[in-house]
Amino acid sequence: MVTRLWNGVRWYLRELTGETQYDRYLERHAREHAGTPPLSRREFERRRIDRADARPGSRCC
Repeated sequence: MVTRLWNGVRWYLRELTGETQYDRYLERHAREHAGTPPLSRREFERRRIDRADARPGSRCC
């Protein structure tokens, strides 16, 4: 029971913080662009932040 609760909390926090976005990117990249290397985690985050900065109305602060 404790393990299920912990896994649920962990899943929720990862979704809330955006941690799963890179995992989804890797899955999508493997399906759609097989044979080409995916972006590194650092490059992915940099591009994600740059896109968010280009649309300041898409976040609260």
